[in-house]
Amino acid sequence: MRSYQQFLAELKRRKVFKVAAVYGAVAFALIQVADPLVAALSLPEEFLTYIVVLLLLGFPVALVLAWAFEVTPDGMQKTGEAAPGEIEAIVSLPASKRWPAGLMALAGALVAAAWWVGRQSAPVAADAATDQPASDVRLAFAEPDDDPRPSLAVLPFADMSPDRDQEYFSDGITEEILNTLARIQELKVAARTSAFAFKGRRIDMRIVGDSLGVEYLIEGSVRKAGDQLRITAQLIDTTDGTHLWSDQYDRTMDDVFAIQTEIAEAIARELRIPLGLGDASELVTPTADLQAYDLYLSGLAQMRNRGVAVAEAARLFEGAIARDSTWAPAWAKLAEAREILIWYPEGWDDPPVGRDAYLEASKTVIPALLEEAERAARKALALDPGSASAYVALGSIMRDWRRWPEAEAAYRQALALDPDNAEAHHQYAEFFEGSGRQAEALSSYGRSVALDPAPVRRALYGFSLFMNLRPEEG
Repeated sequence: MRSYQQFLAELKRRKVFKVAAVYGAVAFALIQVADPLVAALSLPEEFLTYIVVLLLLGFPVALVLAWAFEVTPDGMQKTGEAAPGEIEAIVSLPASKRWPAGLMALAGALVAAAWWVGRQSAPVAADAATDQPASDVRLAFAEPDDDPRPSLAVLPFADMSPDRDQEYFSDGITEEILNTLARIQELKVAARTSAFAFKGRRIDMRIVGDSLGVEYLIEGSVRKAGDQLRITAQLIDTTDGTHLWSDQYDRTMDDVFAIQTEIAEAIARELRIPLGLGDASELVTPTADLQAYDLYLSGLAQMRNRGVAVAEAARLFEGAIARDSTWAPAWAKLAEAREILIWYPEGWDDPPVGRDAYLEASKTVIPALLEEAERAARKALALDPGSASAYVALGSIMRDWRRWPEAEAAYRQALALDPDNAEAHHQYAEFFEGSGRQAEALSSYGRSVALDPAPVRRALYGFSLFMNLRPEEG
């Protein structure tokens, strides 16, 4: 046992654990970058496999080099013998310090590798609801903070339409209710990404609340048949699972925006918080054309799919604008779709095949998409100067143009309008990274994770920790 501890101490002295942790983190980051490049550059699917294999082969080489050599002010030198008593001093450390955090980071890297392998081989999960044990779905999304406001999450409303063909509509209504509640400054509302992780799962509401780190949950259902609409909603206390409020709205589609406002008002009354607005009607931005609204909700559904679906989302938003050119939300989402589309060449009108074709096409396609996106964002702001989502889109467009001062001004305005906008914090962090302001990037990534701990946000936050010389936390 003693010799085993001495061996571990020698590994620690030679910084083998630290090298392993850094290697694992860099390897994970490379995989994250290489994955979207496969689609973006039309590379063969085997490309990512080759990258992973090379990284795995390089791992033992890195450990051997870490054991044999050390970096000194005079360059790379062969690692010398331990000083008298040095190994014993390490062995005598408390267990919490003797076992280096780098070992845990290495374990995290191995878990990430296992996740990648599993993703390649696992079958696609069915969409149907399944009964699952709590241990499978406790996602540990909660992030500690000292925000005193009541916190809640809006779970995906179930599609109860006769043909079960209105899922895009029920998901869209869920998102619209979430956005409506998020405009109440006295409420802390969990981001959509976190809440939708529980879609189609039958789980104890207390466990869901604990996983999301919220005190209250809203769940419900949507039934749409022709022009008739039935929306049910209920407010649940996650501490004991009790129902605090519930209601059912049987209306025509003409009242869909009024229902969203009424739900928000009812929840605010139940939680005894002020709306914080001059008029409840300020909670939503309606359109008089319900077909435009339907196209808009369809576009939101396509946006969530990413890839080539982003191009379809843009067409749907354009269809909504064609029916109601004065509706700011459709313009804001069109701006967002156009900006996002620059990262998905498979959705371009003439998708390039191969790296050379991509580089040539990007010279004209990307500037054109950004110009269209900027026009849409500015149109949205002309119609609604209080549109936070339009400012986020404009910030991302300016960032892509490398117009740093304009990008920062747009992100700041978005956060002034909606301080809890996780996407705004995330995109602002990417702006900081792109402009070389790593410490500020770390702060913004941290805030985005606290608001919406989606996997992509956590991954980029971890990478930012590494960039800020905090590898163990990363």
